[in-house]
This record gives sequence, structure tokens and C-alpha cells, in this order.
Amino acid sequence: MKRNPIKKVLILVSILAIPGFLFFYLLPHFAKNRYKSLPIFGEKIVAATFHSVKGKKIPDTIYHLVPDFKLINQHSDTISWKSFENKIVVLNLFQTGARSQQAIKYIKQLSDGYEQKPLVKFLSLSVDPADVNKLKDFAANFDAKEGKWDFLAGDTAQTYPLIRRGLLLDVVANDTSGKSNFIFSNKIVLIDNLHRIRGIYDADDAGANAKLEDEIKVLIAEYLRNVKDGR
Repeated sequence: MKRNPIKKVLILVSILAIPGFLFFYLLPHFAKNRYKSLPIFGEKIVAATFHSVKGKKIPDTIYHLVPDFKLINQHSDTISWKSFENKIVVLNLFQTGARSQQAIKYIKQLSDGYEQKPLVKFLSLSVDPADVNKLKDFAANFDAKEGKWDFLAGDTAQTYPLIRRGLLLDVVANDTSGKSNFIFSNKIVLIDNLHRIRGIYDADDAGANAKLEDEIKVLIAEYLRNVKDGR
């Protein structure tokens, strides 16, 4: 028995319609989830002020900020947050005399990939005050581009509170053996243009590195969206 031609047409239309439905309705839903806003690390305080969203009053939140600083870079320039106005910053800790420079090598790879993208900057902060006089040669070993990747060092009275309380990382100086030894966090910190910490990643973990690379892009998209919306 021959199948009804109308039935054939209806089946064909249904088959063709399903991919269209998936594309126009489900894909935006998944895309929206993919670009979910990144968390903000550190202590949060509910302020006494409010803002309105669709006529509803929402309490403002004061987020943890990485405080300002003044440190010397490899070009003997004084660097502060003013040097990174409206920039996204990727930061790690280092010591020129450390056995492993895995984090620095990875930052080198990242910074090369963002060389033509001025929105993203890179910072490597030394845990050793003696590194002040070694920054130029050390940075040259990694061909750090001026204005893209800064190596910073300074007295521990300034750097250690910045690391511990500002960046929420660990650092310990041990002089008991007569030689300065430093134990420090091998983490990479992602900081937004408002100086808020948006991600902390293990530099030795390939999965964490992949997540960092994805979340830099998410943060760029968030920044551009906020600029477009006038925020």
C-alpha cells in the first residue's frame, strides 16, 4: 500500500524543523550558561546603599579589592594600579632563584598570545626583595614585552601584605638556615578592571590552565558588555 504523499511531506518538514528549533531556541540557552559571570573572591559586605533593577531595590555589595601598590619593574619604572587602568590583569608570584619556573614559562606563553590585545596585561610579583636588582636580566630571559608583562619586586613590608591580604595567596620567608628561602603559592590570579579577584588557578594543573584561558575570554566579554551598557 502506498504511503499518503501528504504524510511524507509532514514527516520531511518535521525532520527539517527539529535542527532549526535546536539552533534558535536551545543554543542561546546553552550560550547564556557558558558565559555565566565569574565569581568574585574574598570577603563581601552588604552596603547601606541600594540600586534599582526593574523597579526593585537591591542592596549594593562591597567586594574585596586588591589594594593599590607602588613597586619597581624591570625598566626601573614605578608601577601602580594607575598603570593598569581599565585593564584585566593576570598575576603570578615568582623568585628569580627558584628551581622551577613553570608558572613563569606558562605566563610567557599566555602573554605572547595576548601581545596584540591591549585589554589584558600580565604581572609577575617577586617574593624576594633581593630580586629588585635582578629583574631586568630575568625578564629579558623570557623576552617580556614592555607594557605587556611587568616583573615587580620590593620590600617585604609592602609585598607580603599585598600578597597575603590583597591577593589571598601564601608566602613564607625562612632565614633560619642563614640563607633566605621562600615558600610561596604557585597560583595564578585573574583580576578584573575594578581590581577584584575573579579566579585563582594552580599553575601546575593543565585543567586549571585551560579554565584560566577560557575565563580570561569570559572576563573580556563581561568588560566589553559593561562598556556597551555604560556601566
